Amino acid sequence: MKGILKIYHPDETLKYHIHSTYCKAVYSNEEHFLEVEIITDDSLDHVEDDSLQYNFPQISLNLSDFPIDDAELPGKTFDLDDTQDETFTDVNLYDDADAYLSQNKLSFRRDAEGELELFWEGIIDDFYTESGSEIPFKLKCHFKQDEILVDED
Repeated sequence: MKGILKIYHPDETLKYHIHSTYCKAVYSNEEHFLEVEIITDDSLDHVEDDSLQYNFPQISLNLSDFPIDDAELPGKTFDLDDTQDETFTDVNLYDDADAYLSQNKLSFRRDAEGELELFWEGIIDDFYTESGSEIPFKLKCHFKQDEILVDED
């Protein structure tokens, strides 16, 4: 597991295990841009059968084309909110429902082994009950590269 996403819905706290992560500072046209992709695991082994989460087994959170000062991320915190003119975040629910993020705060640091970690908190639309309200979320993940084991015959 690469991390965890918790969505604090009024009825229950929903927990998603992170399956894959991607983070890169892109240099383009003499500017740096941040790209982040977080994809949750679609396993529901840890979820109760009557949970709201059962209808949404997988979520992907994305951040793209967000301008940053330089490529060094550890120790930096970014506050961002999408506007009608500029949209940096995206949520994929893998179905027909839509959700949007707001009040995003991303903090980067290095863990004890020197691997990059992300702490992301913000607000997401209530796509579970479609109440029209917004609910807080927190995410913690690392960007440690997976080791691929190859069996030799």
